[in-house]
Amino acid sequence: MQVIPSIDLWQGNVVRLRQGRYDEVTVYADDPVALARGWRGVGARLHIVDLAGAKDGRAVQTDLIRRIVEAFGPGVQVGGGVRSIETLHAYFELGVERVVLGTAAVNDPALVRAAASAYPGRVILALDARGGFVATRGWVDVSEHRAADLARTYRDAQLAALLYTDIERDGTEVGPNIAATAELARDSGLSVIASGGVGTLEHLRQLGKASRAGDGGICGAVLGRALHEKRFSLEQAMEAAAAG
Repeated sequence: MQVIPSIDLWQGNVVRLRQGRYDEVTVYADDPVALARGWRGVGARLHIVDLAGAKDGRAVQTDLIRRIVEAFGPGVQVGGGVRSIETLHAYFELGVERVVLGTAAVNDPALVRAAASAYPGRVILALDARGGFVATRGWVDVSEHRAADLARTYRDAQLAALLYTDIERDGTEVGPNIAATAELARDSGLSVIASGGVGTLEHLRQLGKASRAGDGGICGAVLGRALHEKRFSLEQAMEAAAAG
């Protein structure tokens, strides 16, 4: 199971939102490029979220993302405000390895399928759920689609993975929703990256154990607040995921 540190960008800073609320922002660093450079070569991927893009529905912080990609090197995945095939192409031109589509899962399924067909194995579909229902537009709106039902409609697409976030747990460090993540993977037949709630090394051990047990195809975990608040290092996180 891969451990994937996250850099959430808002107004040029590294931040975390609590449960997706833009009025509950914690700033952790004002130099995301330096942070990414410090993780270079550790062996992990890097997850970047353009929070302004997610809210506005367009790529906003592309120049900053380009500099982060240059600092980190291969293995960067980016999401937030990707609403067109042109935006995907522009990110790939910057050196991004995988692009994350979120709102399009509900609002533009044709884009998801076209993107996955044009870039097989390089598109991640983010299903961010509040109470089991998929949220869109930077978690501002909640749809009428259940995450598991929506995932099943994309099981034949050439996706790299699903990225599942339990919004109620995001930024809380109470632990990831392993059961829901595993269920989503089993129902969809797709690999799933867990996101939201990881706060301890034990949480990573539990995810790693579920992954190795074949429990629903959990292939990775995105880490945010716990890393930024130095609950543990990235190296310790990787060791825990491997030892669970």
